[in-house]
Amino acid sequence: MSPTPARITAVDTYDIRFPTSRELDGSDAMNPDPDYSAAYLVLRTDGDDPEGHGFTFTIGRGNDVQVAAIHALRHHVVGRPVDEVCADPGSLFRDLIGDSQLRWLGPEKGVMHMAIGAVVNAVWDLAAKRAGKPLWRLLAEADPQWLVGQIDFRYITDALTPAQALHLLRRGRQGAAGRTARLLERGYPGYTTSAGWLGYDDEKLTRLAAQAVADGFTQIKLKVGADLDDDVRRCRVARAVVGPGIRIAVDANQRWDTAEAIRWTKALAEFDPYWIEEPTSPDDVLAHAAIREAVAPVKVATGEHVHNRVVFKQMLQAGALDVLQIDAARVGGVNENLAILLLAAKYGVPVCPHAGGVGLCELVQHLSMFDYVALTGTTEDRVIEYVDHLHDHFLDPVVIRDGHYTAPTAPGFSAAMRPESIERYTFPGGTFWAADLAQQNRPDRHDQQKGHAA
Repeated sequence: MSPTPARITAVDTYDIRFPTSRELDGSDAMNPDPDYSAAYLVLRTDGDDPEGHGFTFTIGRGNDVQVAAIHALRHHVVGRPVDEVCADPGSLFRDLIGDSQLRWLGPEKGVMHMAIGAVVNAVWDLAAKRAGKPLWRLLAEADPQWLVGQIDFRYITDALTPAQALHLLRRGRQGAAGRTARLLERGYPGYTTSAGWLGYDDEKLTRLAAQAVADGFTQIKLKVGADLDDDVRRCRVARAVVGPGIRIAVDANQRWDTAEAIRWTKALAEFDPYWIEEPTSPDDVLAHAAIREAVAPVKVATGEHVHNRVVFKQMLQAGALDVLQIDAARVGGVNENLAILLLAAKYGVPVCPHAGGVGLCELVQHLSMFDYVALTGTTEDRVIEYVDHLHDHFLDPVVIRDGHYTAPTAPGFSAAMRPESIERYTFPGGTFWAADLAQQNRPDRHDQQKGHAA
């Protein structure tokens, strides 16, 4: 009698939140007080296989809604044979995005699509662990025809056909071994946003910008968009610190209408910004195209809030961006990001991923490294965003050396959080949040607050 195949037995979910708002880490013009959070899941099996870990990123309130959306997908996952789902993650991806009732909540956008991405990424984490490879290497060494089979080409064949994707992937494999060796030796270039949060004062901006240059970064990013005079001052401070040879990108986080975006970007042009990021609504393709035409040579970058491959396709077709910013947890996971990377390669647009957040650096490095090794073959004008907090909560955290991401070597998608971090920061019952709530409810605290009010 043949042994019963191992199956996925559970999808455990966790609402994990970190109190980053208390130091204004992550603050920008649209999100002044984020508590960086992860709607986190663990795929468990009944065999000897490792667990699969995945998550999507939020900034606090509503993380419970995202967790509930992941939980709603359990019936598609529990009971699946591990061998089958790891051999073809695309089959699960297609089932998830094709659920006729859940699809009504999107389709392919918003909370449900992000939940799909978290589940799909957990499957890829499991598949890479079983293969004994980091995800970037699993993708880079995969058969191009198999990779094409992982992609949903619906709605994008007017821009990219399966045959064109196969050609790009086969061409990208040429010289891949040499690029793998260079990647392992040198790493992948990054840039840092750690100095540029909007809530930081000038002293902190100055200190962190200088540290970024000393750490080997050749690009930093500043948040802008709340007050023009304040932005001019902060850009002047940053440029004086880093000098003319370091790129400064600026990020408005969707703050402006079209005319305001053009006016504001031109007002900052004297500081030679490399790109203006998310100048307006991420859904407005035509506005991005108009802004791009008006503010050149400043580049337009966007993508961290773009819903899916279809909107990215339109952005590329309309000439609406100079820099495409994928996000590992915004769209439907690895499968959809493969489509987006191929679209960018077809149109010759560099990809500079959005990262930071909780674990986004850990995830997206794999996608950029695959792109370099086995698709575009270049890192020219390509950098991965880096933010220097919350990495210590992961079992395989990113390692930065001389402004470069060191290539991961541990099997998987680098998605697994430390058990002690899950226990401490699960909301609201984790040890940190339970103690925090108890502190807020102390009678003497209320007496102190009444005294201050009086």
